[in-house]
Amino acid sequence: MWTAVINGEVIAASDNTQQVEGNQYFPMGSIKTEFLTESSKTTVCSWKGTANYFNLVVNGETKLDAAWIYQTPKDAASSIAGHVAFGRDVEVTKAG
Repeated sequence: MWTAVINGEVIAASDNTQQVEGNQYFPMGSIKTEFLTESSKTTVCSWKGTANYFNLVVNGETKLDAAWIYQTPKDAASSIAGHVAFGRDVEVTKAG
C-alpha cells in the first residue's frame, strides 16, 4: 500500500498506483479530495501531455501546485489518466 502524507494527514492511499519517472500516481478515487483546491497552473510534457495542478490545503496550511493530474494524457502515458501525483512537500511511502 502506497500512502501520501502531508502535515501528519494521510491524503491518499492505494495498492493501485502507477510509477512514472519516479513519481507514484494515485487513482483519483484514492485521494481525499477535500484537501485539494484547483490551481490555474498547467505544464506540458512532450510525451505525457498537459498536466493540471492542485493546491493542497491541510491543517490550515496551503501548499501551492503540490499535486498534478493528466486527465487526458497522450497514448504513451495512458496508464496515468485520471491519476494524481504529488510534489516534494508530500511524503509518499510504501508500507510493509
